[in-house]
Amino acid sequence: MKAVVRTAAGGPGVLRLVERPVPEPGPGEVRVRVRVSGVNPTDWRSRQRTLPDGIAEQVPHQDGAGVIDAVGAHVDPARIGQRVWIWEAAWQRAWGTAQQYTLVPDRQAVVLPDAVSFELGASVGIPALTAHRALTVADGGTGRIAPGGLGGTTVLVAGGAGAVGNAAIQLARWAGARVLTTVSGPAKAALARAAGADHVIDYRAGDAATEIRAAAPDGVDIIVEVAPATNAALDVAVAAPGAVIAFYAGNAGEPLSVPVLETLPSNLRWQGVYVYTVPAAAKDHAVADVAAAMAAGALRVGEEAGLPLHHFPLDRVAEAHTALEQGVVGKVLVTIP
Repeated sequence: MKAVVRTAAGGPGVLRLVERPVPEPGPGEVRVRVRVSGVNPTDWRSRQRTLPDGIAEQVPHQDGAGVIDAVGAHVDPARIGQRVWIWEAAWQRAWGTAQQYTLVPDRQAVVLPDAVSFELGASVGIPALTAHRALTVADGGTGRIAPGGLGGTTVLVAGGAGAVGNAAIQLARWAGARVLTTVSGPAKAALARAAGADHVIDYRAGDAATEIRAAAPDGVDIIVEVAPATNAALDVAVAAPGAVIAFYAGNAGEPLSVPVLETLPSNLRWQGVYVYTVPAAAKDHAVADVAAAMAAGALRVGEEAGLPLHHFPLDRVAEAHTALEQGVVGKVLVTIP
């Protein structure tokens, strides 16, 4: 089978297309014939780091979609032939989705309805699970999203044209929240509106805090934050009492500075979201809710959904990484032959 591998840390050039034997699933695993592999910022960032302990050669990419064609011991044989979407395939493992066949634990291959495209299935893993955690971390521990479950809540999504931002807008709207989002220009504003945002603020065109407060006089209850260090002052200015600022990105060594005494009376909560280490129960809830949202048609991809798709063939994975690293707007996907 064809697979992309790396044996060292570095730039896109460390990714090589090779031929490998088709693997056999072990106990508790399924083998998936991958159709589409999703690429995320964490994929190119992890490529720059050393391989996980005990792994000499790794196939990249956490997300993907395809069809189960074999199962290991202790897995229901009825799963063979199921269309599935995959999450965290390469987390501390050698088997990512940038190959024709991959192995994942049974629970990490989730049924994909016939009406849902492989492109959508390969797009939801890391972005949608991250968005789900950001939207639910303040809910008292249940960690669930359902239609109407966020009714009466105002959500601010920073960077509504990004993959996580897009998923956060769509999931929050599905759950009944009122959604505001910030973007950096008219083109991204159009994408955020297509995703379903109720109010879009171009922070380069005016005073973002004033616009947000005009749209949400009582403040926002949840902030899904992509740039906490940059946006800390804005977040403090627009947060409602008891609000949660759930941040999921940042740069190495970057400090987050918050005025302590000025924010204490509002009981604000700053919550880091790192999807790979989210508690297992919360992860299971996120997977179930994202699957339900897809089945209901509440999660979409493509230009009309505010998330343009950029397709690359398997032999151009290095170019896919470069495009994402350089800030291409939309979702990068690799088509598996």
